[in-house]
Amino acid sequence: MRWYENDDLWSGFAETMFPPRRAKQAADLVTTSPLLQFAGNARVLDLCCGPGLWLLPLARRGYRVTGVDLSPVMLEHAKARCPEAELICEDMLEFTRQGQFDVALNVFTSFGYFAEAEDNFQVLRNAHTSLAKNGQLILDVLGKEVLASWVGRPKSVDVEGGYVVMRDTILDDWTRLRTDWTLIRGETARHAVIECFIYSAAELKALVTEAGFQDVECFGDFDGEPYDNHAKRLIVRGYRRE
Repeated sequence: MRWYENDDLWSGFAETMFPPRRAKQAADLVTTSPLLQFAGNARVLDLCCGPGLWLLPLARRGYRVTGVDLSPVMLEHAKARCPEAELICEDMLEFTRQGQFDVALNVFTSFGYFAEAEDNFQVLRNAHTSLAKNGQLILDVLGKEVLASWVGRPKSVDVEGGYVVMRDTILDDWTRLRTDWTLIRGETARHAVIECFIYSAAELKALVTEAGFQDVECFGDFDGEPYDNHAKRLIVRGYRRE
């Protein structure tokens, strides 16, 4: 089993991965971010939608929303949160809908999950296929430049009845990131591992361009500011023009 196929991970660590503050953050960004203002009635695809944190505020803006996720557990949460969303249980490595969407979102560092680089590239190609002419892809990850400022320091997050310790390790000459999660409650502990590719702005911009997108830009956060030494995230936007 590949790590992201383990529903025990998503359900067991959900309160750390998807706390209420993240739902509020998503709702605030959909309202305020210049990168998330789309034409009325836009068809928006959320790849790796998880429990639907983005689907609900997007739907409330009047967009027609579709969420794709491999986890049935997460999709049940998404259904409860946003009943009006179309929800599809499918691997993003396989998912395509020819020209059916105006926007494809992949947010909260849900890109780079696959162990083979060509599989991650295929996700971009699939998104390109699924977009209509002039449709846009928006990728949100932690770029290498941002990671370099804090990676390696263990972090602890309090949860109900316990806490989660997270430790990051850089692998393979700064091409991959391993994150170890340990949930401790009383005398019990649960452990999980997440591994993914990581990208610099130049690397991800080149990859998105190679996948067929045009007018590709990088931003340092959802406020649309440049990707520079003040960046908090790496947001890459590109368009399907043909």
